[in-house]
Amino acid sequence: MTAAAGGPGQRGDAGEYVLGVDSGGSGLRVALGTAGSDVPLATAACAGPVRTGPAGIDAAHLLEQLLPTVRELLARHGGGSRIAAAAIGAAGMATLGDQLRAELPVALADALGVRRLALAADAVTAYAGAVGQRPGAVVAGGTGLIALGTDLTQWRRADGWGHLLGDSGGGAWIGRAGLDAAMRAHDGRRGGSPALLARLEAVFGPAPELPGLLYPRTDRPAVLASFAPEVAACAAHDPVAEGILRDAAGHIAEAAAAVCPKAGADDEECEVALTGGLFRMGDPLLVPLREELARQLPQARAVPGSGDPLIGSLRIAQALATGGLLLPHHPGLLSIPLSGPDQRRDGGVTEQGS
Repeated sequence: MTAAAGGPGQRGDAGEYVLGVDSGGSGLRVALGTAGSDVPLATAACAGPVRTGPAGIDAAHLLEQLLPTVRELLARHGGGSRIAAAAIGAAGMATLGDQLRAELPVALADALGVRRLALAADAVTAYAGAVGQRPGAVVAGGTGLIALGTDLTQWRRADGWGHLLGDSGGGAWIGRAGLDAAMRAHDGRRGGSPALLARLEAVFGPAPELPGLLYPRTDRPAVLASFAPEVAACAAHDPVAEGILRDAAGHIAEAAAAVCPKAGADDEECEVALTGGLFRMGDPLLVPLREELARQLPQARAVPGSGDPLIGSLRIAQALATGGLLLPHHPGLLSIPLSGPDQRRDGGVTEQGS
């Protein structure tokens, strides 16, 4: 475990704390805080990602990493052992989280005294970290891409279907389009980019060897996404690369428009937060994206995400602790297995096209 102290926060009444957890492909992260402060008391990163098996996300492996980490954080902040509320955000929660939903409520109540627990998809914690508890939309872009929006009565989701079925405009999508243009240049086909071919060969070696390097990999989306920065680097002087990023911007704007509350009502502003590593590409992607948002969603106000999924999970835990959770519940996206009288019933989710 690696840990970092937070800023000056105050412990809750009677030594009560709140706990935020973010579980993703890069590992498990933990934030300890109080209901009254937006600043974590401390954060910690565990050794590796939580295992996923035939039964979904492995609850025992998550607890094996989480419990000693939390106990160490508590010991460094006064020795209190009661967690008033916790929120666990996990990639794959909607489809792979049945074991977490079945086992974590009792396990966390017994081990840490957790009285209220929220289990959330990572898209929801990204929303809470970027937008908070206001109506709006978030586009979370990295290797993949998903958009999530709410009017605080139900969720709307667009994309996030993986690199074979969607994630249009995400890092793997951009990288694949760039590699396709490079291979076209190698073959002498229309739409090829000699500049991207040169970058392919610099990164991966001779173009004919790329299929043998790529297809056996189990992490193909990440390998594809690793080429996206090369596309961005070529965009200033290569029209093919520029066109790929413009097409990506169009897809991203479409996803945002599909989930933005009251989309289509010109007099209703919609806050759209952009979060994730994809948007660190900067102007080669952001300039066409701002243009596409203005065209497809003129009422949108694009804002940078104000926090990451770990901060989002902590915010959800704080809202649970104070009885002020406004984000709509949903069995797969945001569930509250430890229910209290002040918690709202599950709401719905609407997907693009429904």
